[in-house]
Amino acid sequence: MIDTIVLTLKTGMYTILEPDKFSPSTRGLTDATAGYYRLGGRSNITCKQNPTPDELKRGIYKPRLTVTKRINREGNFETPLKIEFSIPKLIYGNNFDELTDADFPAVTQKLKIILKNMGVYLFEKYLINAPVSAVHYSKNIVLTDYTTPYTYIEQLTKLNINKRLDTNRTDFRNEGHSFKYRANSFEIVFYDKIKDLQQAKISEKRAEEKDNALQLDLFDILIRQKPLEVLRVEIRLNKRQKINQILKLIGKEVEPTFVNLFNQDTAKRVLLHYINEIEEAYPPLLTYQYDSPKKFFTGFLTANPKLKLTPALKMLGLRALLDEIGIREFREMTKRYGNSIWYSLNKEMKKLGKTDEISVFSLLRKQITEFVPVKLLAIQNKMLNNVKYN
Repeated sequence: MIDTIVLTLKTGMYTILEPDKFSPSTRGLTDATAGYYRLGGRSNITCKQNPTPDELKRGIYKPRLTVTKRINREGNFETPLKIEFSIPKLIYGNNFDELTDADFPAVTQKLKIILKNMGVYLFEKYLINAPVSAVHYSKNIVLTDYTTPYTYIEQLTKLNINKRLDTNRTDFRNEGHSFKYRANSFEIVFYDKIKDLQQAKISEKRAEEKDNALQLDLFDILIRQKPLEVLRVEIRLNKRQKINQILKLIGKEVEPTFVNLFNQDTAKRVLLHYINEIEEAYPPLLTYQYDSPKKFFTGFLTANPKLKLTPALKMLGLRALLDEIGIREFREMTKRYGNSIWYSLNKEMKKLGKTDEISVFSLLRKQITEFVPVKLLAIQNKMLNNVKYN
């Protein structure tokens, strides 16, 4: 569903009841007796209110609030309020449990109460219809077949989709347990949920997520649920323009407001859109199992009985290289022969026969398509039942 969302309310859509809860106090934005703040380098004044580490450790979750006084395009001052928060952490205290459309009223009610405790009041209609400037759609892919997230991440790291998705950076973190495609306006992230919590226990900076102190007890619960592993997929749309672009591509041309984007079908379509884009960049040759050259060659010849020996041997050599170094490094090694070499090889691979091997994307697509919300309590009960009857 949705993990993190950023709501941006315009001047007049909210009231600050306790300005001194912000740092610096928002009094200086409007009250001459409090002393006006100097405009920063971008002609902005920023006042923040964030949850403290101590609050998070005590299980108290709050949004991150930012009030900015700035000059708009018309040359007038405006003071928008940005509200950034993880919706499941707000409701459950963790982002392992996933929400459904039916949870929206509970989310808005709880958010309204917490904001009031933080000294900010707003009418519910403004909250429900608040403009969204960033949204992170996510899905926890539960693995109970003794595979691990690393199995999937390792395959994804072999791809080179930067040009296809217009990404400009690829990050590997935590010894290969986190993989990220990055661009200026969006990110595609795959990571080992349990490993990420383990890293957060060492240092928040090592983890993929913010505010993990709130849910560190979750790690102790999850590691006891063997053979449970969790691969987390997140599509982070970090600019309003990008949100609009993707909504159009998936056939959901709606105003990007809180109520419109809090939607399971929209979340599913966004996730599947990017899975499709990534899968299109996955060379068909990688779908053939490669435990050894002999096993690969046997299966490959079975699926391609009409292929002559020389091109078959070429594909064996290519498969061995891709398995070891991935597409990105292979293309770097062969760039002196020109870009056309890779496109020619890719064209040959597209003509190959289908293999019976299960694609790395099969489980991702299945769980995202079904879009059954993951609940920790349900998993614990299932594991207990399995122990009881086995």
